[in-house]
Amino acid sequence: MTAEPDSFGGHLVPGRHPAVLSVDLMRAYTDPSSPFYIGSMGPVRSAARVIAAARDCGVPVVHTRVEYAPDGSDGGHFVRKVGALRLLFGGGPPSEIVPETAPVVGEMVITKQYASAFFDTGLAQTLRRQNVDTLIIVGVSTSGCIRASAVDAVQHGFVPLVVRQSVGDRNEAAHQASLRDLEAKYAEVVDEADAIDYLEERHAE
Repeated sequence: MTAEPDSFGGHLVPGRHPAVLSVDLMRAYTDPSSPFYIGSMGPVRSAARVIAAARDCGVPVVHTRVEYAPDGSDGGHFVRKVGALRLLFGGGPPSEIVPETAPVVGEMVITKQYASAFFDTGLAQTLRRQNVDTLIIVGVSTSGCIRASAVDAVQHGFVPLVVRQSVGDRNEAAHQASLRDLEAKYAEVVDEADAIDYLEERHAE
């Protein structure tokens, strides 16, 4: 279904070959002492349920994490703009994916330096080789890496499904505004239960 002329919020129809993209669910976002702390484990627990359902259904799961060289030289202007990213220089515990959503053997893990999971990572080519047409997106943060990854997903020809309960942000206003904007222009924003139902329906075919 497409939008009517001069309107926003048309609907994208998910395809038959989904993958889950788990974005930056690292300790930096769950540690209350971190500048990136999202304030709740709710999105992590929800993302874990979506990931578990994908694995049960044989659907690919791709994880991203952020890590910079010890001197931040691979972060360009981004690390100068966001000083808090110094926490991720040289990796270490803040860059580790949390146990609740940790990858299992065989799952792809992308280490990135910028907001989008697609930027300079080869992700689009990898997904196309696997015939993926739809991306179920979970993780953090809604106003940054989730938004950037969803926009790039639709620009690369994938249908992005952003799972409402499975994404989070340190700023609630930015979180809600980003979800509204994504739904209006770039993605489908879906509930966790609907995302899991979709995975199970594809598995049953």
